[in-house]
Amino acid sequence: MTQATQRLLYETDYLRWIETTVHRLRDRDYDTIDWDNLIDEIEDMGRSERHRLESNLVIVLLHLLKWQYQPGKRSGSWEASLLEHRRRIRKALQTSPSLEPYLENIVAESYSAATKQAKAETGLPLETFPTDCPYDVASILDDDFLPD
Repeated sequence: MTQATQRLLYETDYLRWIETTVHRLRDRDYDTIDWDNLIDEIEDMGRSERHRLESNLVIVLLHLLKWQYQPGKRSGSWEASLLEHRRRIRKALQTSPSLEPYLENIVAESYSAATKQAKAETGLPLETFPTDCPYDVASILDDDFLPD
């Protein structure tokens, strides 16, 4: 199978393209690898890891805000969500330690997204929530931390 055929396979049968590419890599048949699409896929994997981390962080921040600013509506489901998404973040950091600096860099942006979502979910004015994230990374990841 030529590189051109591999590229066509990528566009018409993605799973088969993956299987064929893996087979060729295992056989060290480097001349017939669809390198352009393989490189794109590997880059996408990195973007996906960062996106998942950010998504989980926004959910943790959202639930921390709701916990803090709607004490009368606290629920086990909020606490369970905090536990689950904190676990996902810690797992991502464990399997890819290079994500830790990225996590620290996206707290402010993720917090901004979380405050907007908290406004929408709670009906509270945006001004209710601090402008800057009141939680440090250690607290964000700490299963025992629940703001009062």
